Amino acid sequence: MTVWRPPQQIRVKVIGLAWRENRLLAAEVEDDSGRIKGVRPLGGSIEFGETREQALHREFNEELETAIRIVGSWHLLENIFEHHGAIGHEFIFAADVELADKTLYDRDEIRYCELDETAATARWFGRVMLRDAGIDLYPTGLEKLLSRWLD
Repeated sequence: MTVWRPPQQIRVKVIGLAWRENRLLAAEVEDDSGRIKGVRPLGGSIEFGETREQALHREFNEELETAIRIVGSWHLLENIFEHHGAIGHEFIFAADVELADKTLYDRDEIRYCELDETAATARWFGRVMLRDAGIDLYPTGLEKLLSRWLD
């Protein structure tokens, strides 16, 4: 198991909000013991010289090997958080996306690898599913933006 701590610098990231009806595609976030403590939409860091659009396309290609179409307006979140005693700080651009590989919408569980070879799992989550399981949605503040998330 990989132990992750947030870097001690401000990071700029992108996430894509892919929807299957009113379920959001999100990757599981584990604590150090392997317990799922939250979920986060797919995406990652914007690289130097890369636009947010380029970064979002690259991230989905790397993670799910699919192209995307950005279909929504951009939102910006500032996320200051604590993970196992370490403080993280990030600015996150978020936009609704459609997946070019339509077969991904039929899968309840999508396993993939991060660039560092860390295994990851994404699923389609409804709001009630998360609340009933006591699982948080990351980044903080995202749920307030999701007005279409009715379930």
